[in-house]
Amino acid sequence: MRKIRQTGQGVRSACAIGLSAVILLTGCKAGGSEQEAPEAESAKQETAVEETVEEAPETDYDFTVKYDGIATGDVSSPGVAVHDPSILKADGHYYIYGSHMTAARSDDLKNWEMIADNYMKTNPVYGQIYEVSDEAFAYAGNKNSVIPTDDKAIHVWAPDVIYNKETGKYWMYYCTSSTWNASNLCYGISDSPEGPFVWQKALIYSGYYNEDTINETNVLDYVDLEYAKSHYLHGREYNYNEFPNAIDPSVFYDEDGRMWMVYGSWSGGMFLLEIDPQTGDVIHPEADEENHVDPYYGKKLCGGGHMSMEGPYILYDETSGYYYLFVSYGSLVSNGGYQMRVFRSETVNGDYVDMNGKNPWMGDLHENFGVKLSGNYKLPSLEKAYMATGHNSAFIDDDGKMYVVYHTRFNDSGEGHSPRVHQMILNEEGWPCDLPYQTSGETVSETGYSSDEVTGRYFVTNQGHKINSDIANPVILYLNADGTVIGRESSGTWEMKDGTPYMNVTIDGVNYSGVFCAMKDEADTDVMVFSAVGDNTTVWGVKY
Repeated sequence: MRKIRQTGQGVRSACAIGLSAVILLTGCKAGGSEQEAPEAESAKQETAVEETVEEAPETDYDFTVKYDGIATGDVSSPGVAVHDPSILKADGHYYIYGSHMTAARSDDLKNWEMIADNYMKTNPVYGQIYEVSDEAFAYAGNKNSVIPTDDKAIHVWAPDVIYNKETGKYWMYYCTSSTWNASNLCYGISDSPEGPFVWQKALIYSGYYNEDTINETNVLDYVDLEYAKSHYLHGREYNYNEFPNAIDPSVFYDEDGRMWMVYGSWSGGMFLLEIDPQTGDVIHPEADEENHVDPYYGKKLCGGGHMSMEGPYILYDETSGYYYLFVSYGSLVSNGGYQMRVFRSETVNGDYVDMNGKNPWMGDLHENFGVKLSGNYKLPSLEKAYMATGHNSAFIDDDGKMYVVYHTRFNDSGEGHSPRVHQMILNEEGWPCDLPYQTSGETVSETGYSSDEVTGRYFVTNQGHKINSDIANPVILYLNADGTVIGRESSGTWEMKDGTPYMNVTIDGVNYSGVFCAMKDEADTDVMVFSAVGDNTTVWGVKY
């Protein structure tokens, strides 16, 4: 590493970073869009200028961002609503599949066209399920199920599609669900990524609560009744604290070409099962309680005790050699603290750990575990704060770029949501750094950037660790050419590695390792950004 240096005096003052002492870019408050009176804000800015001019006249803490010919209008919505988006690239297009029988197609990961929307027999992607509803919803998912839906509606949630290399067909894994823990993992097959996906069979059940409901499942095909009653039942209810809600499946290949499914939501945690690529069936393992392997539900990876963890997704990266396990914490509503976390492992079945070498287990305060990629945040060019960013998928494109795909809500539109795709770049230690803006085809410079390109005034946002409705708002920090970091109340150092985009920044004693990248903000303005992770959280910097 080398420090970037130039002649001249460094800037001296200070600036708070994080969620506890923020200066608001647009006056946005946590969970809402209330603003300070203009007179108060103006007086505060004038006072700040008077305080800093005497000490460092070149310092500019004004939060006004000026754009050159920026397009007007709402830059925060791509026009579709796909919840829990799962990504697939096929036939030269990108597809996302979501809950409530939705799907969309794109050619650029930014502009999406709906190809399936909601519960109807004419739905071209999922509609075939209505033809076999007696089988597909026999256990859960509609009002006539063994365990009926709470609101009498149809519930088809969280699909994931994979191209099966063995059969040459597309397989969709999804769940039908009746209550917060009574669910059923199923799968369907299609010749096309646009369906229709033909329902095949049910695979895994959860939420049964007595011997009669157990008999309506396939559980006793793999364990005896005594084992099922002693492990899976707790009194007169399902033992949800230790065993999973059969929901949120995603299917992937490991480095040896074996197929796996990770699944789970709250309840007993995240679980892993191998899939037979010829039949689509689960390959049930031998019981191994010492290593948390159940003969029906598979290997437990993390979670339990009904902590807020859901939407697991595993991506294998052959370059780094790691399997990355993404999960979402919090409640999925806009003010529920929904957010993305990531763990990693060198083997498919774990252990999946965070930057501290740990993962959350039953009884743990899980906000302290897992690298937080993003939660609620506000950045320059965003007309609204992004809220409840989560339930993601991820993929590596043909050119080697890694992307995270998720849905976001906003701080002024209730529970409306839309998908987002951000590029992720691995830092030197192999942790994914999520670039702050949705992708516009940016390419990181493998040979790095010049001093003029990376030094200067940044809007810096710290995602923190909390699981709440707070919005991470930006503050101003300067990355100076002498290697210092200066703000109103914070200070530190930074450096970047010669001939690479890798950088390190230390702010108030916390070190973050990441990357620089030139990209466009969401108003189509060229910016230099950095994204770095440290202490299990993410910091973003945006320079104009």
